[in-house]
Amino acid sequence: MAGLILISACSAYDFPDPTPEDFAIHGIDVSKYQGDIDWDAARKGGVSFAWIKATEGGDHFDERFLTNWYGAKLAGVPRGAYHFYYFCRPVEEQVSWVKQIVPKDPDALPLVLDMEWNAHSKTCRLRPEKQQILRDMTYFLDEIEKHYGKRPVIYSSVDFHRDRLVGELGDEQLWLRSVAAHPGRVYEQRGDWYFWQYTAEGRVPGIKGNVDRNTFFGARSQFQDWLRGKPLGR
Repeated sequence: MAGLILISACSAYDFPDPTPEDFAIHGIDVSKYQGDIDWDAARKGGVSFAWIKATEGGDHFDERFLTNWYGAKLAGVPRGAYHFYYFCRPVEEQVSWVKQIVPKDPDALPLVLDMEWNAHSKTCRLRPEKQQILRDMTYFLDEIEKHYGKRPVIYSSVDFHRDRLVGELGDEQLWLRSVAAHPGRVYEQRGDWYFWQYTAEGRVPGIKGNVDRNTFFGARSQFQDWLRGKPLGR
């Protein structure tokens, strides 16, 4: 989206990266830690979409998931669920667990597969090899797409992407965390992200305290096309 453009053999101009404020569509991702959410106030305050934590591993679910799931829909906020991947549970168990917890809703956003190292886990420090992770991710994406009818979005952090995803899964829709700079500055070979998580310290009406803020890569018309499942040619 931005970078160094060569004008001639001896001159170049370094254009500034877009900032979050340059994008039209902004949203949030939430879990139980946001407490009670006034979804009407959030929508009126500019929240155009939300991803809500649903599941983790093969046996954990967020106790506020269904409250947020139905509350956001009632307020007219496009929302989807996200699953935090746990490397110490088989992928088949995790897929089954998601299907048990997350309702089928044709109006929902695609489910998100949250791929980060389990760095803060006291019970799982496993870091599988690249090929196993790619196989398991592909299985998860395929099975969830079959069940819900939409291809999941992949969320990733800088270190996990660097360690396992560079040059891989090029046709998938990515949601990238990058709070220090534009994703193009910190992610190798990923100029085609769909969503950018740009801060963990956002503030929006209807939520007390901090919340993750995100933006969509394109214009409002493109976001509406994406919501309808139209290929965007990224």
